[in-house]
Amino acid sequence: MANEKKIDYVILGLLSHEELTGYEIKKRMDTTLKYFWGASYGSIYPALNDLVDRGLATRIEDTGSKRNKLIYSITNDGRSYLKKWLTLPVDKDELRYETLLKLFFGNEQGAEQAISHIETFEKKIEKELQYLLNAEKILRKSIDEDTAHKYYLITVEFGIKTYRTYLEWCKEAEKLLADKGE
Repeated sequence: MANEKKIDYVILGLLSHEELTGYEIKKRMDTTLKYFWGASYGSIYPALNDLVDRGLATRIEDTGSKRNKLIYSITNDGRSYLKKWLTLPVDKDELRYETLLKLFFGNEQGAEQAISHIETFEKKIEKELQYLLNAEKILRKSIDEDTAHKYYLITVEFGIKTYRTYLEWCKEAEKLLADKGE
C-alpha cells in the first residue's frame, strides 16, 4: 500500500461520509481539507476512474439533472481498503511554504521585501484562522450528534493552534528584520 496514491484514500475518505460528484470532491478539497491536503481536477478524475475500475467506488449517472452529473460512492471493498490504510503508519508529514523558501533566501532582496512577504502571509493566516474558529464553534455545537465531528474537531483545533503560532512568529520575524536595519 505504500506505493498507492494518497489521493485514492482522500477520495475514499470523503465518499465514506456521503456520495459526491467529482466537482463536490474538489470543492471539499478546496475548503474543508485545504489546510492539510489539496488536489487538482487533473488528479481527482483519473483517481475516480481508477477507483471505479478497481471496484473501490461506484459511479452512477444522475439523469435527473441538466448536466447528467456522475455521482460516486464508496463500495464495501473501498471501505475495507480505506480502513486498512488508516491502520498503517504515516509515510511522512511535510511542511512546504513558498513564503519560508523566499525568506530563507531573503538576503538577496533584503528586509523590506522579506517583511512584505511576512505581512502577506500574516493576512492570509488571520483570514484562515477566522474560518477555523467558526468551524470550531459549529463542530462543538454538533459534536454529540455525529461521532465524525469529534475527528473533524481535532483537525480544526490543530489548525487553530498552528495558525496562532504562525501569527506569533510573524510578529517576531517582522521585529527581528526591522531591528536589524538591513
